Amino acid sequence: MAIENAHWDVWADIPRATISPNIYGHFIEHLGRCVYEGIWVGPDSKIPNEDGFRLDTLGALRDLPTPVLRWPGGCFADDYHWEDGIGPREQRKRSRNLWWFDEDSNEFGTHEFVEFCRRIGAEPYICANVGTGTPTEASNWVEYCNATRNTHLVQLRRDNGRDEPYDVRYWGVGNESWACGGNFSPEEYAGAFRQFATFMKGRTDDIDLVAVGGLPGNACPDDWNQRFLATLDAYQKPPLPALVPRLMDHLSIHRYFYKFVGPADEDFTDAEYYDLVASSLQVDEDIRKTSELLGYYAGVDDRIGIVVDEWGALYDQGLRDAGWTQRNTMLDAVMAATTLNVFNRWADWVTMANISQTVNELQCLIKTDEDRLWLTPTYHAFKLFAGHMDNQVLHDELTTPELEVTQPEAGTTGMPLVSTSASRSPDGRELVMTLVNRHIRDSIETVVRIKGDSRVEAGRLEQLAGDDVRAQNSADEPERIMPTHRPLETPANEFALELPPHSVSSLRIVLG
Repeated sequence: MAIENAHWDVWADIPRATISPNIYGHFIEHLGRCVYEGIWVGPDSKIPNEDGFRLDTLGALRDLPTPVLRWPGGCFADDYHWEDGIGPREQRKRSRNLWWFDEDSNEFGTHEFVEFCRRIGAEPYICANVGTGTPTEASNWVEYCNATRNTHLVQLRRDNGRDEPYDVRYWGVGNESWACGGNFSPEEYAGAFRQFATFMKGRTDDIDLVAVGGLPGNACPDDWNQRFLATLDAYQKPPLPALVPRLMDHLSIHRYFYKFVGPADEDFTDAEYYDLVASSLQVDEDIRKTSELLGYYAGVDDRIGIVVDEWGALYDQGLRDAGWTQRNTMLDAVMAATTLNVFNRWADWVTMANISQTVNELQCLIKTDEDRLWLTPTYHAFKLFAGHMDNQVLHDELTTPELEVTQPEAGTTGMPLVSTSASRSPDGRELVMTLVNRHIRDSIETVVRIKGDSRVEAGRLEQLAGDDVRAQNSADEPERIMPTHRPLETPANEFALELPPHSVSSLRIVLG
């Protein structure tokens, strides 16, 4: 049955910021079966592959598409030494990572990662080791990947099979430095960041550096970002800015949607469903607070971007499983789509985001079991949002029913049941509109009004909805949850949509 209606007004002729494709980025780490089996099987594997890369994974990520990919961590990054992963694979030494315990063959290293990115059409985003590494190690990695002069490191890259530079633009200066990345204080990390960044940018100024921001709660001080920026700002007082390049281009924040009690990944109660969905809204507040701090310390004209380079659901199963494996249901699709709508709305600040993680672990988009592969509801949610890339987000007004949700820490709040974002193509001829119904059981009729001088000529609706919010795809039922497609029945500037319960919808509108 339908509950109280929603109303959504969208002004097609009032564009705002451009939505970076990198908002729809992904993240891989040497964790469980993410890299080994999920991506890399080796050229001698019986699993169909292309030079060691799984063919089915390559195809799925090309089709998505995948704009940017972060590697090698995560916590893995701050105990990873890149020189262990170059040279002939049969000669690479095995290593054991402090955080993820298992031995690593190092078969998948820098060359394999960047080549994988090129084959799926993604920009590589490399996270450098600050926790157990040195500025020399990090800056050498930049030179190895990007330099052109006939130095020892460039010759080493050529000897290892790559003549031309990789031109890796995005580099993270450590990861979660307040915890697994070194247990720094914000002030200590500001000094380390400045030192690492100075030498990394000294090798080439044609890179973007991402500084480590906070994940509020747990081991991270709530005022991490403020203290880090204040300390870094003190370093930047004259005459230093004239002597050094701009060091920080982006500041990262992380946000996980937690449920650590009970088997919540598929056996969640209705109350747990709403608790998790409400927790996913916290990323909006994270971005608001971070943008205010960056605006104060860096200004809005010389803007520092916000990178949400780890986000997603984290359940009790993930914590208890050595590989951080958890099931992926329509709940995950609802949370993913809600978060992507938030990122779209903050397109003037959010320059990149990377869901954790791409294959097999945490809130993954792809799952594998030996030679079988299937796509999760989260994958299909991303696919429905792909049309927003490079579009301009539009001014809009949404009136939506709310539901009272009680959370252990936040108390009782009113949670909006409908989430939306809208964008316009660069030529102004197409609108992309995404809607999420977060109600677990009831459909919501939403009246959509396209404002302005443009006329709606045609439209196409795609919807992702399961017969049960706990439904999931599997090796035996890979298409239990799939998007449906149909044309908009009566194209007009005002129309009504029925949003099924726990569903994600995407509209493509052609304007005249």
